Amino acid sequence: MRKVKPARKLGRTSAHRKATLSNLSNQLLKYKRIETTEAKAKETRKVVEKIITKARKGTLHAQREIFSALRDKETLRELFGEIVGKIGARNGGYTRIIKLAPRYGDAAKMAIIELVDYTEAPSATPKAAKPDRSIRVRGSKQAEAAKESNESNEAAPE
Repeated sequence: MRKVKPARKLGRTSAHRKATLSNLSNQLLKYKRIETTEAKAKETRKVVEKIITKARKGTLHAQREIFSALRDKETLRELFGEIVGKIGARNGGYTRIIKLAPRYGDAAKMAIIELVDYTEAPSATPKAAKPDRSIRVRGSKQAEAAKESNESNEAAPE
């Protein structure tokens, strides 16, 4: 009887898949939030959750095991220094996946994966509105007309 394996192959060989997940894990731990395809995000979540759980132990053995997976000293320092200090109290669920609209080029399902305690609240101040087109576009007819009317208004009060 055919048994279904639990992991996604992502259309890669095992070595390429391992390298891809290692790179995605590095980027997630470094930047705290990355955008990728939904399938890669779900696989990366499995890897990162295990890495953070191992890092919570804080032993030299855990550091060496994680380094064999990540291969980046800078990320390792950040993981054991900052991330474990902030997320260490949680009992799992260190990451969040937010689904996005499909990618324009090939309609692949896209997602953002982020570390939970590092999300930033949306800013309270709204974005400034764009200035009038006549001011933005230099050679437009509206800009020329506005410029001429401003010059005539400045000359009239004399």
